[in-house]
Amino acid sequence: MIHAANLIKNGNDDNFLIPYESGSRLPSVHPAAGVFSSPAVKNPIIAALDVPDAEEALKLAKVIAPAVGAFKIGKELFVAAGPDIVKRVRDTGASVFLDLKFHDIPNTVAKAVASAVRLDVQMLTVHTCGGTAMLQAAGKAAGDGPLVLGVTVLTSMGESDLAEVGLQKPPADQVLLLAQLATQAGLKGLVCSPQEIALLREALPPEVQLVTPGIRPADSEAGDQKRIMTPADAIAAGANWLVIGRPIYAAENPRQAADEILDSLP
Repeated sequence: MIHAANLIKNGNDDNFLIPYESGSRLPSVHPAAGVFSSPAVKNPIIAALDVPDAEEALKLAKVIAPAVGAFKIGKELFVAAGPDIVKRVRDTGASVFLDLKFHDIPNTVAKAVASAVRLDVQMLTVHTCGGTAMLQAAGKAAGDGPLVLGVTVLTSMGESDLAEVGLQKPPADQVLLLAQLATQAGLKGLVCSPQEIALLREALPPEVQLVTPGIRPADSEAGDQKRIMTPADAIAAGANWLVIGRPIYAAENPRQAADEILDSLP
């Protein structure tokens, strides 16, 4: 079953990230050139490089690259290593998901997105609660470059957390509201917890890509994540991409952990 038909083109070359198609997984090979030389293949795992410095991140990336489809660079690594870390990861041939969750006035977000485009990332995130004008500004700034993903409700938040900040809706209702806002503003991708995948697949156009954190293998601890699911169940529900951090990078053998997750997928 194909959950999304669109391809995400890299900014400066002819490599592509290809959305995952359940049931048609190829052997675990990284979609990259350079030290990870291989043709692009369908692999939905985005490994989070949630480590404190560039050298550790690059070492981890080289170890697990054959078992993942892309790498996420988030706030910890980006702040510690600076924008150059994006270039260093891209120089290996790997695709980069820049997860900085931009949320500001439209003009500021547009300029931040334009800067990310110049870094040659393939995906980036903005908070959907920034509103229509901000989301449209982000999409316009991205142009035909990276896929702009709207973050709905963080996977660490449950109903009581939403109530604490004045949102009197169950998480699923808030996710749907923000997802519809984002797609109406022109975004082609969303970040949601696995528990909302089926809801969004039913409510949104089929070409919208769903990137899903909160992924935990059955034998992993939930940690600070509240709305979680196993990798296989998330793919079966309709996720295109799985963002997986601690179950891989904190494992005793990260490569083996990534391989086992890949092998578990339908």
